[in-house]
Amino acid sequence: MTRHTVNGLARLSGVSVRTLHHYDELGLLKPAEVGDNGYRYYGRAELLRLQQILFHRELGLSLAEIAAVLDRPGFDRLAALRGHRDRLAAEDERRRLLLQTLDRTIADLEGSTPMKDADLYKGFPPEKQARYEAEIVDRFGEAAKPVVDHSRARWNAMSKTDFQGQMDELKAIETGLADLQAAGRSPDHADVAPLLRRHHAWVAKSWPAPPTADAYAGLADMYLGHPDFHARYETLHPGFAQWLADAMHAFAVNELA
Repeated sequence: MTRHTVNGLARLSGVSVRTLHHYDELGLLKPAEVGDNGYRYYGRAELLRLQQILFHRELGLSLAEIAAVLDRPGFDRLAALRGHRDRLAAEDERRRLLLQTLDRTIADLEGSTPMKDADLYKGFPPEKQARYEAEIVDRFGEAAKPVVDHSRARWNAMSKTDFQGQMDELKAIETGLADLQAAGRSPDHADVAPLLRRHHAWVAKSWPAPPTADAYAGLADMYLGHPDFHARYETLHPGFAQWLADAMHAFAVNELA
């Protein structure tokens, strides 16, 4: 049986040595054995368990939730893999629809192919949007419901051109912030503030009133804690989700408080 050291498993899986050590400390992924030299060794069973951990992380589960699933009596690895496949296939179809929506919107705005208003939102499942809204109300209480309702009504009333303009502005803001992070700027650096003013103004357009310091900081926490937002921000630059949350908190204290 092939055995892998922790360094070998890190190279094989892309999971850092530090994270593998952390999983060991938590009891989430123990090595098959520890040699007399203190080296951790992982076998096939541990590799398959790590794969399950990564699949469940993709689904947004916390480490504690993953441990509860994997250590549940009667856990069926094959059934879990089939479930992962079904969810990924469904997500692949949703992404295909989103790409189609993007292509058709671009073609419409370029003037080549007209697009029906109803087709602007294909690929955005209503149940997912409803879940986002419910999470906001659950996190911030009933006081957040008017904000959610106002935001939904405003976005629904937008023309195609206005919608695209809003998306372009957000992309420019987020790309600019990610570039500053990549350049080594700290979240509270003076260069960050102008882009956060634009971001705060962008958010304010969907709210009944501009977010207060507490509300803007709370929005930062929601971005960081939500797996979908976190995953999207990490595609802009590694560590950007945490950096953005820290920057929004600093901005809330320095300019909104």
